[in-house]
Amino acid sequence: MAINDLPMLAALRTKMQWHQERQKVLAENVSNSDTPGFQPRDLVAPKFNSAGQLTASSAGGALPMMMTSASHMKAPGGAVSFAEDRRAGFQTRPAGNAVNLEDQMMKVSANQMDYAAATSLYTRSLGLLKTAIGKR
Repeated sequence: MAINDLPMLAALRTKMQWHQERQKVLAENVSNSDTPGFQPRDLVAPKFNSAGQLTASSAGGALPMMMTSASHMKAPGGAVSFAEDRRAGFQTRPAGNAVNLEDQMMKVSANQMDYAAATSLYTRSLGLLKTAIGKR
């Protein structure tokens, strides 16, 4: 078993992937803040069990297929890798846009801080494991 296959490190990698995907979704929300009828989206945070594995409710496909154009057919079972939070914002402009820029910027900031924390924890955990086996 490689060091990178440990459940704790796999959970941290999954968490970092979630933060990267969430950053894309939040950036789309900000870029569409003036698009009439646009509803903001967000991702549901992954949940882990005590063994560091994703719970069934938050696990997506291991390697989902991607659609690069809206005209492509959706693959069966090929959903996004993380569940979407479809709760709409509470403020909707007359044009139907529900993006609140202040709310989105706070989410982006929190997402960046959480990603930095997960990255730091991953790096330190890997360093501790290397020290324990005498690779440093």
